[in-house]
Amino acid sequence: MTRHHLRNTTAMRVSPRCGAKTRAGRPCASPAVRGKKRCRMHGGAPGSGAPAGNRNALKEGLFTRVAIQERQQANALWREARSLLDALNDSTPRGRRGR
Repeated sequence: MTRHHLRNTTAMRVSPRCGAKTRAGRPCASPAVRGKKRCRMHGGAPGSGAPAGNRNALKEGLFTRVAIQERQQANALWREARSLLDALNDSTPRGRRGR
């Protein structure tokens, strides 16, 4: 005598699915974590994901906006100094150089 147990799977079937792709390229069949778009395996777990405020994009050292502007100003100053020295060398009479 075989008894068939009816399972209440309606909530599971109608819940939103994870939006990730599997290695085979098919959509993930797991349900998304409540309030998120991914299942627990694809980033819906507590504490997963990028930190709030996009702290991953912070720059430091040579790549900050201030450091880049300082280098640009220093390079502009060097270019101006070189052009002034070249202009002075070109305007000096050839016979009087080196005295």
